[in-house]
Amino acid sequence: MADPSSYRPEPGQIPDSPGVYKFRDEHRRVIYVGKAKSLRQRLANYFQDLANLHPRTRSMVTTAASVEWTVVSTEVEALQLEYSWIKEFDPRFNVKYRDDKSYPYLAVTMNEQYPRVQVMRGHKKKGVRYFGPYAHAWAIRDTVDLLLRVFPVRTCSAGVFKNAARTDRPCLLGYIGKCSAPCVGRISADDHWDLADEFCDFMTGRTGTYLRRLEKQMTAAAEELEYERAARLRDDIEALKKAMEKNAVVLADATDADLIAVAEDELEAAVQIFHVRGGRVRGQRGWVTDKVEEITTGALVEHALQQLYGEETGDAVPREVLVPALPDPVEPVQQWLTERRGSGVSLRIPQRGDKKALMETVQRNAQHALVLHKTKRASDLTTRSRALEEIADALGLDSAPLRIECYDISHLQGEDVVASMVVFEDGLARKSEYRRFQIKSFAGQDDVRSMHEVITRRFRRYLAEKERTGEWAEDGEPGLAGGTDEAPALTEDDGRPKRFAYPPQLVVVDGGRPQVAAARRALDELGIDDIAVCGLAKRLEEVWLPGDDDPVILPRTSEGLYLLQRVRDEAHRFAIAYQRNKRGKRIRSSPLDEVPGLGTTRKQALIKHFGSVKKLRSATIDQICEVPGIGRKTAETIAAALAQAAPAAPAVNTATGEIMDDVEDGAPETTADAPGEPVPTGAPDERRGQET
Repeated sequence: MADPSSYRPEPGQIPDSPGVYKFRDEHRRVIYVGKAKSLRQRLANYFQDLANLHPRTRSMVTTAASVEWTVVSTEVEALQLEYSWIKEFDPRFNVKYRDDKSYPYLAVTMNEQYPRVQVMRGHKKKGVRYFGPYAHAWAIRDTVDLLLRVFPVRTCSAGVFKNAARTDRPCLLGYIGKCSAPCVGRISADDHWDLADEFCDFMTGRTGTYLRRLEKQMTAAAEELEYERAARLRDDIEALKKAMEKNAVVLADATDADLIAVAEDELEAAVQIFHVRGGRVRGQRGWVTDKVEEITTGALVEHALQQLYGEETGDAVPREVLVPALPDPVEPVQQWLTERRGSGVSLRIPQRGDKKALMETVQRNAQHALVLHKTKRASDLTTRSRALEEIADALGLDSAPLRIECYDISHLQGEDVVASMVVFEDGLARKSEYRRFQIKSFAGQDDVRSMHEVITRRFRRYLAEKERTGEWAEDGEPGLAGGTDEAPALTEDDGRPKRFAYPPQLVVVDGGRPQVAAARRALDELGIDDIAVCGLAKRLEEVWLPGDDDPVILPRTSEGLYLLQRVRDEAHRFAIAYQRNKRGKRIRSSPLDEVPGLGTTRKQALIKHFGSVKKLRSATIDQICEVPGIGRKTAETIAAALAQAAPAAPAVNTATGEIMDDVEDGAPETTADAPGEPVPTGAPDERRGQET
């Protein structure tokens, strides 16, 4: 590990001008490339106290052994040079593009004497017109098959073309009318080139011209009694319309635009792009990015733009690029795109209308791509095994933690304090083992004390179960289902596992040093010393161990860190879901809930008739009986229950301090969600987590 001060340039050596810089390791390999408006100010940020640097940045500067830079005249030149160097050197600490497979394009080789329509992948070639990319090659072939009826352009390879010319016999497509057969001279080279050009015009979205022209030709043929030709033109029109239907209109103003969306977490980001041409989605692509450097959404967008348009020119760069966040600064990037296109390019965030709605669709695709990538990653047995081994090595465990329990505390400003316990076995969630806790020993907000209570209650139950059954007696092995007196069963009579019967090898708490210390103290007080404890702090993804002054920093590419994050995030989601559920029940509670035999329908009828519980409380029994479905005996029960229930405290207008006596306390209330806590999605059935 190098000391950054050993290769830090003198302050006067670094120019105060735009440029691109490279960090190299001791073997002279480029490990990071960056650009800056001011090289002096940017590089100074890397050579400060290591404690003030982000862990990823700290890892980079301690791996590097030297830094060098190149001065350019403008920020646009810096952007271009940065892209070129990243492509050339593939630095390990720059954003990595994974799953960026070669998407298929529909290509027309306009640089040949007889242009050919084909599916192409890989690097783009000069003089070839490209359309797409498409998600699947079969989608291209279906479209081409429909269009060849109207635009019979050559699709055969060079070998087939030369063989047909030598034998003076066209291929099958030439016989069935889906190729104009330039190989045998049925059409001249110039006419075939014009036909390919018309094919390209149709693919770019200029469809109305050809449809109107064919319709006029069909009408003229019918008037001249050339019914066979008219029927053929009619079928051509239907083929074109069918090809157009494959790309539905999404933007009514025939817009040419690319829409870029980003879904990200602390480790990875999924980028999705929709290519809209002539108001229709002509192609889609995406990739998953490893966030090996500290990076914002705007910077991710900038990298995506470089990846998309770094080798494109002309119409391949659209007039409009819609993004979720703008790079900072945005002017050089916009100017760079304008230079690539040769005319003005608008780079902006859609605010309203169809474009914003389409951007939401692209964003959903990005979210789905990230979830799918994580699901594939988590389902791989080899990956899970490696993750457990990495956790064991990092935490100094004797063996891989096959059962991991994670705990999280959730509350809203000190109210409805709850905790969650989630279980992962062999790296996969075991949702039937989830548990939920209400904090009972005190009121108010104290995450450390809450964590101590939850750990104590969970493992006190484990010790009680152990003592009751003798499952882990010193002269006996852990029992199996249907065990013996020496080794009783670990399952109930119905086959379900006993509650809290299984101890984990690792306890993970959501938090830093204080929460870890509280969990360790709770286990020590119970005399449990064979269960490891760690905490995962969300701010910098640090792993804290009891009694350590410094955290354990797992590599960003570590499968172990990825698994710990999944466990922590699942505990966080489960705790929030329970806390919001409790809060919602408390808000919606009413004195009518205590009336036996009074269901939802009749409660709603009472509130609708009287307007509020307050007015219902002041009503007589005869007035209550006027409500449909309420008999006298039920009315007496309601009146007695409301008389015993304490009236709700009067509402206060917080803006004026006025006491609002006529508040309708039966009306639904609303509260603000806890700031910064996302609404959990994809929540499992909450009944699986038993409340304790």
